[in-house]
Amino acid sequence: MTLDMNMPLWIVATLALGMAACRTAATDQDRAARIVEPDDGSRKALQGALEAALHTKVTLAADALTETSVLIIERSPPRSMRTPPAQGRITESPIQFRLVIHGEDCVLIDQRDRSRHKLENTRCEPE
Repeated sequence: MTLDMNMPLWIVATLALGMAACRTAATDQDRAARIVEPDDGSRKALQGALEAALHTKVTLAADALTETSVLIIERSPPRSMRTPPAQGRITESPIQFRLVIHGEDCVLIDQRDRSRHKLENTRCEPE
């Protein structure tokens, strides 16, 4: 949306509030969830969503997101002594994802930017 500098301030404020309300309303229906009856299809959907969000390959446990709605991803340290991490460990904050039910959909939310990834072939239930 482009703003006309001649537009009255109250119109700009109303538009901004309206856009914020729409965004909030979409997440008001979210309920923390966990995956039930995981199978190859649901694992593939989860792995695909994570790899798309992180732009890299990930390794997941078979029971990822089956006990809790939060998934924490930590970087693996280099496997070579040529380039060990500074101070011998990874100091970056881990990346958090949250699984929610939105309507009938299982949705994985990247907590860094709140991007949403619908998980196909996945059945969830409220946590």
